[in-house]
Amino acid sequence: MVKLLSAGALAFLFSTSVLAVEYEDHDGMLMDHGDGHLMDMGGGMVMGQNSSTLPGGCDSIAETKEITVHAGHKYAEKFPGRMFAFDTQEFNFKPCTKLTVHFINDDNVRHQWMMHGLPKYLYPKGMFHLEVSGPAKISGTLILPPGDKTYLVHCDIAQHMEKGMKAQLKVGKGDGDLPSIPGVTAYVIADDYKGSLPTVMADVSAAAEAAPVVVANKPAPVSEPPKEDSVISGVTVIGLAIGLLLAPFLAKKFKGMSVSEAIATIFDLLRTGIELVAKLLSRLMKLVISNKNKILPGS
Repeated sequence: MVKLLSAGALAFLFSTSVLAVEYEDHDGMLMDHGDGHLMDMGGGMVMGQNSSTLPGGCDSIAETKEITVHAGHKYAEKFPGRMFAFDTQEFNFKPCTKLTVHFINDDNVRHQWMMHGLPKYLYPKGMFHLEVSGPAKISGTLILPPGDKTYLVHCDIAQHMEKGMKAQLKVGKGDGDLPSIPGVTAYVIADDYKGSLPTVMADVSAAAEAAPVVVANKPAPVSEPPKEDSVISGVTVIGLAIGLLLAPFLAKKFKGMSVSEAIATIFDLLRTGIELVAKLLSRLMKLVISNKNKILPGS
C-alpha cells in the first residue's frame, strides 16, 4: 500500500511539473542596438522603443498607461475558423499617451505585437514591434502621436494575421474601423461552414463538366519569302566584273612590290580617292550656294 501511495505521489508531482508553464522574461536580457532597437539571443526583440521623445504636435505627455497583451492559440477558440489571436482585439488611448505594452506569448511558437503607420521621423519604418519565441514575456514603450487615427496591430509571422492574430488601436476617436478584426468588424471574405468536403468537391466537378470546352484556334502558318535559287547574287557579279577590269592595272601597279608595300600603296590610293570625292562634293556645294545667291533680273 505504501508503495502504491509513493508511486501516486511521484506521478502527481511529475504531472504538475509538466503542466506548469514557465515564462521567460526577456526584459532584463535585451541589448540596445540604437534607434530604439533592442534584442537578445533568445528570440526577444523590441523595435521602435521610445520613452522620452515627443512626437510633433505633442506639447507634453497626456497620460501614462500600461497594458498586458496575451497571444496564443487558445484565444482564437471563440472565433470560428481562426487559429491564433490576441486576448484583446481593440485598444483606445488619448493622443500623446506614453504607452508601455507587456506582451506575453502563451504558445510554443514565435508571435509578434506589431503596430504600423507611426511617423517615420521618430519610429524607424513607421512601426513599433514586440517579438518573442515560445512562452515568454517582453515589454516596450512608445509615445502615441497626436490626432484621431486607427492603427493596425498584428502578428507579421506568415499566416498568423490571416488566421486571426490582429487588432486595432484607436488614438483619440480614431478614423474608422479596420476590416476583419475578430469579434469587432465583419470579415472581408466570410467563412462558409455549411457544405461538407464531399459536397464542395461534387459541386466543383459538376461545374468543370458543365463548362464549355474551348478549342484554341491554331495560328495560320506564316509564309516565308522565297529563297534565292542562285548562290551568286547580282552584287557579286558586278564585283567580279569590276575586279576583272582592274586586274591588269593592279598587276602592273603592284609588280615587284612586297606585301607591306602593296598594302601601303592600296591605302594611299584609297586616301587619294577620298580626297578627290571630298573636293568634288565641296565644289558642288559651292556651285549650289552661288546659284541660290544670284539675284534674278527684275527683282
